[in-house]
Amino acid sequence: MQTSTHALTIGAGEVRKEFRDDHDAEAEREWAILGLLAEHAPGLAPRPLRREDAETPVIVMERLRGEPLAPRPLDATQTQALGASLRRLYDVPFEAVSASGVGARRHGAREHVAILVEWLGRAHDLSDCADPALVAEALAAARAFVAAPALPEPRLTALGIADLNPANVVWDGRVARLVDFEDGGLSDPAYELADHVEHLGSRLPGVYDVHALPVAAGLDGEDRERMEAYRPLFAAFWLAMLLPGNGAWRRNPPGTTEAHAAHFMALLGRH
Repeated sequence: MQTSTHALTIGAGEVRKEFRDDHDAEAEREWAILGLLAEHAPGLAPRPLRREDAETPVIVMERLRGEPLAPRPLDATQTQALGASLRRLYDVPFEAVSASGVGARRHGAREHVAILVEWLGRAHDLSDCADPALVAEALAAARAFVAAPALPEPRLTALGIADLNPANVVWDGRVARLVDFEDGGLSDPAYELADHVEHLGSRLPGVYDVHALPVAAGLDGEDRERMEAYRPLFAAFWLAMLLPGNGAWRRNPPGTTEAHAAHFMALLGRH
C-alpha cells in the first residue's frame, strides 16, 4: 500500500514503512516518537523494532491487533477509549519529549497561518463550483481570517500525533491505539483536537464528536474554548484543499466544496 510519503508492507507480525527519498525528517520524527511511546506509554502505539538500510529510510514496527476506525460516528465507548488514548499521549513527560529532540509538530499554528496566507492568496478559478458565489464568499472570509487570525497563543506542553485521520486509529473492540506519527511532536492539546475534529476524513462522516471527544481527552473548559478558536484555521486549510484543481477537490464528490464553505462560514458566525 502506498501513500504520498511512504509505502507500507504489512506482514503477520510486523509493518515495514518505507519513506520516500525526500522524507528523511518524517522518518526520524516517527522513529523517535515510537521510542518515546514504547518507554512512557507502552501499548499506545506500535513498538519500534528496527531500522533497515535501504535507498530511502525504513522503519519496521510491530503490527497492532484490530482494524482502523470505520468512516462512521464513534459510539460512546469508542469515544471514551480514544479520549483515554489521547490523554496518555499528552501525559508523556514533557522533559522526555524535549530531551528526545523530536521538536514541534509539523504545521504548528504560526507555520500553518503563513502557509495558508500563501495558498489562499493565489488566484483560483471557481467556475467549476456548483455555487461559485458561496465559495468566493468563503474564500474571501478565509483570506481575511488568516491575514489577522484571532488565535490563542500556542502552549507547547504535550506530545501530539498531528494526523488523527480515522485510518490512523486502530480499534480492537476495547482499546484505541494510534499509528502514523511522522508529523507529530510537541504541540498544544487544544490545537490538536481542533485539527482532529476538522480533518475532512473525520468531519464528513461525523466520526469524532466535537464536544464529547475533547472532554474524553481531558480538556478543561478553557482548553475547549481555545480548541474552538483554532477550528476555523483548520477549516480554512480544508477549504484551500477543496478548491478546484486541488487534491481534496478531486477526491470528493461534487458539492463537498460548497458544503465545506458553508461550514467554514458557520464557524466564523457568518451563516
